[in-house]
Amino acid sequence: MPSKLHPEQPLGQALRQPLRYLGGYPVHLLHQVQGLIDAGRLGETLSQRYPTLHEVRTDKALYDYVTELKARCMRGAAPISKVAYDSKIKLIQHALGTHTRVSRVQGGQLKAKREIRIASLFREAPPEFLNMIVVHELAHLKESEHDKAFYQLCRHMSPDYHQHEFDLRLWLTARDLGLMPGLAEA
Repeated sequence: MPSKLHPEQPLGQALRQPLRYLGGYPVHLLHQVQGLIDAGRLGETLSQRYPTLHEVRTDKALYDYVTELKARCMRGAAPISKVAYDSKIKLIQHALGTHTRVSRVQGGQLKAKREIRIASLFREAPPEFLNMIVVHELAHLKESEHDKAFYQLCRHMSPDYHQHEFDLRLWLTARDLGLMPGLAEA
């Protein structure tokens, strides 16, 4: 059983291993999360809120999903050359996905290739979480920093972006603790 958070604990001490995905969130939210964990209700609560899995399982389907969202929300953004699930992404170091821009000189011209990679564990996640990760990585095509303009763009593409990001972090926590019951297929 994870250790409980105490209201008088400083934030750094409160963030024990089970809550590693929730760094930067207010202590009162961490206490609520810890209460759900202690009551054995975190996985159940998330499964009720997000009962199905998305159907975007292959790299081709992911590429189609990303390019459709990009065409709908970011028509003027640069094209994407590759989109794939990546089993090598470490969640803590690289968050949930990565985006890269590779520039090469080709025939006297500077060519840029853009790639988006999503952590493989999201092959089997609720559709809202896949959408949140894709929106985040697409926003980096226009905004490189996590600043106000970046998050405005994320909310433009997904009005519930912040709630889905928080819930995704709860889902990762519950998953790590073995608290996620099987989800129904979409």
